[in-house]
Amino acid sequence: MKRAAISIAVGWAAASLAGCAAHTKKVAIATPAPPETATAYAPMPAGARAGMTIPTRLSDGTYLTPNRNLSAAAAVWHLRAALNVAALACRGPAQETIVARYNSLLTQQKGAFAAAQATLAAEFRAAGTDWQSREDEAMTRLYNYFSQDFAREAFCVRAAEVLARAESVAPAMLQTFATTQLPTLDQPFIQFFDAYDAWRKGQAANPVIAFAAPVAMPVAPVTLRGPTAKSETAKSDKPPRLHVDMGALQDQSLAGG
Repeated sequence: MKRAAISIAVGWAAASLAGCAAHTKKVAIATPAPPETATAYAPMPAGARAGMTIPTRLSDGTYLTPNRNLSAAAAVWHLRAALNVAALACRGPAQETIVARYNSLLTQQKGAFAAAQATLAAEFRAAGTDWQSREDEAMTRLYNYFSQDFAREAFCVRAAEVLARAESVAPAMLQTFATTQLPTLDQPFIQFFDAYDAWRKGQAANPVIAFAAPVAMPVAPVTLRGPTAKSETAKSDKPPRLHVDMGALQDQSLAGG
């Protein structure tokens, strides 16, 4: 009877082992996570400052500059204003050439410029009362726009190129020339606005890290020993002060954006 019980037990154990062998457990091997890569944000463009105001960016990606949606007469007068600013503000080796070619353009296109000015004034007049004030304000904004120094170097290069091409333009073709060349003079400013918007977007996507206040650490008593000194215990009434340069921390967070 005992031998039969042993045989049954051995058979059960063998069957259990066979079952374990038939149902081998698969062990999943964890793959290491890919290394984190730092997000690169666009730098602040040269000449920019935090919080500066730039023209509104429209839904089509363009900017609402003073040189949008102009009539032919307005394009001629805006071209003249841009080249006027260049003659007054551009410096360096090309300065004399820019001034000479601008003065030559005024003489060569005197009639065309006068006609464009008269037509533009009529357009303002047709838009309603107080047209003179509105025209003066528009011209002030235009001159201020082209005078912005953050795009000065590139703007002067473009102005020199436009003035060189203008020497061979007949008065009857000045409107067409102005319509095609004005975007060239506007481009340095558009490029700056694009760069500034990219930097500003990076700043918004890069949250400022909040640094917690340092935790006060207990100070262990210290016993001073000496032949004439009394035993004293270092006072620990106040926790040690940790000086944190918050200005430096802020600069680091901005640099990350």
